[in-house]
Amino acid sequence: MLSFMSFFLILEYFLLLSVTHPKCFWRIKQNENKVGDVEDNCFFYIYTRQGPLLNDPFNGNPDILLTTRNIHLILALLFAIKQINRNIHILPNISLIVNVNCAKKEDLQMTNMYSNRDATIPNYNCKHGRRILTVLTGPRWFSSAILGPLLHIFAIPQLYYGPFHPLLSDREHYPYLYQMSPKNTFLTLAMTALVVYFSWNWVGLVISDDELGIEFLFKLRGEMHKHKVCIAFVNMIIQNTQLYQKRAEKYYNQILTSSAKVIIIYGDSDILTVHFRLWQHLGIKRLWITTSHWDENTSKGDFLLSSFNGIFIFSHPHSKIPGFKKFIQTVHPSNYNKDTSLARLWWLYFNCSLPSHCKTLKNCSTKILLEWLSRHQFEVSMSEPSYNLYNAVYAVAYALHEMLIQHTEHWQKDIGKELEFYSWKVAPFLENNKFIIPSGYQYNINQRGKLDTEYDILYAMDLLPALGLNVKIGKFSQHFLHFQQLYIAEDMIDWTIDIRQTLQSVCSVPCSVGFRKFIQKGKAVCCFDCTPCPENEISNMTDMDQCVKCPNDQYANIKQTHCIKKVVTFLAYEDPLGMTLTCLALLFSALTTVILSILLKHQDNPIVKANNRLLSYILLISLIFCFLCSLLYIGHPHMATCILQQTTFAVVFTVAVSTILAKTITVVMAFKITDPRKKIRQMLVTRAPNYIIPICTMIQLTLCGTWIGTSPPFVDSDPHFEHGHIIIVCNKGSVIAFYCVLGYLGLLALGSFTVAFLARNLPDRFNEAKFLTFSMLVFCSVWITFLPVYHSTKGKAMVVVEIFSILTSSAGLLVCIFFPKCVTILLKPKVNFTQKFSDTHSKIEYNH
Repeated sequence: MLSFMSFFLILEYFLLLSVTHPKCFWRIKQNENKVGDVEDNCFFYIYTRQGPLLNDPFNGNPDILLTTRNIHLILALLFAIKQINRNIHILPNISLIVNVNCAKKEDLQMTNMYSNRDATIPNYNCKHGRRILTVLTGPRWFSSAILGPLLHIFAIPQLYYGPFHPLLSDREHYPYLYQMSPKNTFLTLAMTALVVYFSWNWVGLVISDDELGIEFLFKLRGEMHKHKVCIAFVNMIIQNTQLYQKRAEKYYNQILTSSAKVIIIYGDSDILTVHFRLWQHLGIKRLWITTSHWDENTSKGDFLLSSFNGIFIFSHPHSKIPGFKKFIQTVHPSNYNKDTSLARLWWLYFNCSLPSHCKTLKNCSTKILLEWLSRHQFEVSMSEPSYNLYNAVYAVAYALHEMLIQHTEHWQKDIGKELEFYSWKVAPFLENNKFIIPSGYQYNINQRGKLDTEYDILYAMDLLPALGLNVKIGKFSQHFLHFQQLYIAEDMIDWTIDIRQTLQSVCSVPCSVGFRKFIQKGKAVCCFDCTPCPENEISNMTDMDQCVKCPNDQYANIKQTHCIKKVVTFLAYEDPLGMTLTCLALLFSALTTVILSILLKHQDNPIVKANNRLLSYILLISLIFCFLCSLLYIGHPHMATCILQQTTFAVVFTVAVSTILAKTITVVMAFKITDPRKKIRQMLVTRAPNYIIPICTMIQLTLCGTWIGTSPPFVDSDPHFEHGHIIIVCNKGSVIAFYCVLGYLGLLALGSFTVAFLARNLPDRFNEAKFLTFSMLVFCSVWITFLPVYHSTKGKAMVVVEIFSILTSSAGLLVCIFFPKCVTILLKPKVNFTQKFSDTHSKIEYNH
C-alpha cells in the first residue's frame, strides 16, 4: 500500500513538471472561464510583527482564482497595510501582516482552513507561532455568519466589510463581530424620494424571501403610502430551487404584464442574482433601482447596460482615497521581492515568463495588467466593499496603536523581547475606536449603524458598446429640509431630456388640468379615472385628488383651469333697465308736478273745492316723493341709501295711503250730516279727518325707528345668482321688521279701500269715492302681486320688482284719482254745476 502511494505521488510530480516551469510553481493553469463560478468571499487574517518589513506583508494563497472583484479587495487591503506600515505615527516599529483566503462559492463551510497542511488555526500556528489578531470577513454575510461563532470561541474580533445585515448585529450571538458598513435605515425614504421626483407612482418590487427583504418591504410600504406611490406587485424570491421553479413563471408574468416600468430590487444578492440573469435572458426591459452591493454582483460585461432601460444605484458616500488609483496602475510583483503569491497570480493570469532561478518575472509589464483590468471592466476607484475593507484595516491599526499607548509601561518592562498582542485584548479598543483615515474622514465603528443619512445616487450608463460606467447623478441627505433632501443633476443622465414622456411608470394616465381623480373601486389609489371638476371648481395642476373651489369673488373659466375675478354689478343708471326706470320715475314725478300746478291754478274750481283740495295737494306731493324714492334703489348701494330706501318708501307711501283714507272718511262724513249741531259737523269744521295723516305716519315712523335700531338694512353681495358676477344689493336686515312695515301699509290700504268702496254710490256729481275705490284696488293688486314675485327673484331682478311696484302703485293712484279731474277742468270748463242737492254742497263749500 505504501509503495502504491509513493508511486502515485512520483507520477503526479512528473505530470506537474511537464506542464509548468520545473523549478517554480507546481500548479496547472486553470481556464479563466471558471471565474463566473467563483464566490468572492475573501477572509483576511491580520498578524503583527515587530520591526519594519523589508518585503511584502502579503501571505497569499496559491489557490486564489483571480477575479475583478477579489483582486480589487486584495489591492485595497495591500494599499492600506502599505500606508500603515510606512506611517511612523501609527504602530511605530510594528508592522502588519495579512494572510488571504478567498473561498469558492461551493465551499460555504470554513473547514478548508484546517483540511490541509497549510491550514491556519486561530491562535495556534506551529510554523511561525504568531497569533491571529483579527479577521476581516466579507463581502457575503452568510459565510461571515458561519465563521462568527468559531471566532467567538477564540475571542478573535471579526470585522465584516460587506453590506450591513441585521442578523450580524445580534450582540448575543456575535459579540466580537463589527460591521463596517452603515445600516440602511433611510434607504426606503431615499428610494421613495427618487420615485416621486420622476413622477412614478406605480413600481414593482423584487425582494428576497428572508428577514432582510421583509423588513425592507414593511418600511417601503410605509414611505410610499405617505407619498401616494403604489406597489404594483411584490416578487419574494425564495432560496429553495424546487419551490422557485414552481413560481418562476408567475414571477415572470407579473413583471412582463405589469404596467410598472420601474422595479426596485433589494435583498440577498445570492438569492436574486440567478433570477435577475434569467429575466435578462428573457428580454425583460425595465428600469431598476437597487443598492451598490447588489449591483456589484450583477455587472459583468454589458449585462445591465445593453439589456435593460438602465439602473439607479444607491451607494453610501465615501471619501476619495488619495493615491489608490496610482497604486493600482503601478502595482507589480517586483515591488514585493520575496513574495511568491503575487508572482504566482501574475504568472498565471498575465502571461508572465519565469527565468530558471524563479526570482523575477519577465515580460510582465504594467500595461498587461491595465489591459486585463479594462477587458474585465475593472474600476480603479474604490468600490464600497473595498472602501469598508480599507477602513477595517485602519480600525485594527488604530486599535492596536491605542492599546500600545495605554500599556506603555508594560511594554517598557519587556524591552528586548518581541511584543505579543492578544486578540481578546484588542476587542475593547475596536469597539470604542475613533480614528481619521488619510482622506480626512473621521470613522467610528460604534456609530456605523446610524450614519446612513446620506446616499450617492449612481446611474449605469453606456460609455462604449462593451464598456459601462457608473456616474454619480445625484445625492440624498436626511440633514436637509424635506423638499431639499434629494438632488438630481438631470443633465448627467442621457435619457432625462424626455424621461417623463418615454418612461411613465403609472397605473393610470395622470389627469389633465380641469379634471380630478376618481379612484376605481377595489383597486389601488394609483389606479383611477379622470372626471371633470364640479361647477365653480378648478384644478390648475395635473393629477389632482380634489378640485379647488373658487373664492366667492371669483368663478371658474370654461376649461376649469383657473379662477376669474367676478364682475361687481348692480342696477346702475347706465344700464338700459336702470335708465328706463329712472326716466319713468322722473316722468311720473314731473307729471305729478304738472297736475299739482293745474290744481293750484284752478283751486277755485268747484271740482277742486268739492274734493278737499288740501288733501289733494298733500296726496300729490306724497306721490311726487313716491316716484322719486324709487331712484334710491338705482346706483351703487351704500349703507345710507339702504336705510333711506326702506324708510323713505314706508313713510311717503304711508302719507299717501293715509291721505286717501282721510279723503274717503271726509266724503262719508259729509254725506252723513243731517243736523248741523251734530258732532260730525263739528269734526268736519275742525278738519278732524286730516289728523289721520300724522297719526298714521307717526306709527310708521315708530316701526321704522325700531327696525333701524335693532337690525338696520345693510349692503350685501350675492356671488352665486349670476355666473361670473357679484350682485351688490341692499339686505333688508330684519325680514320681520320689513314685513311689519309692509303689513301696516297694507292695513291702511285695505282700510282705505273698504271705506271708499262703501262710499262709491253716494249721490254727488263730484263724488270721487269711485275713483278712490278703483285706485286702491289697483294699489292693493300691485302689492299683493309683489309678494310672490319678490320672493321668486334675486339679484338685480329683485330690485327691479321693487321699483316697478313702487312706480306702478304710485302711477295707479295718480291716474285713477287725478286724471278725471284734470280732464274735467281742462276739457269741460263750462259744465253746469247745478245739482239736486245744492244745499248740501253749499254747506260743504261753506265749511271749506
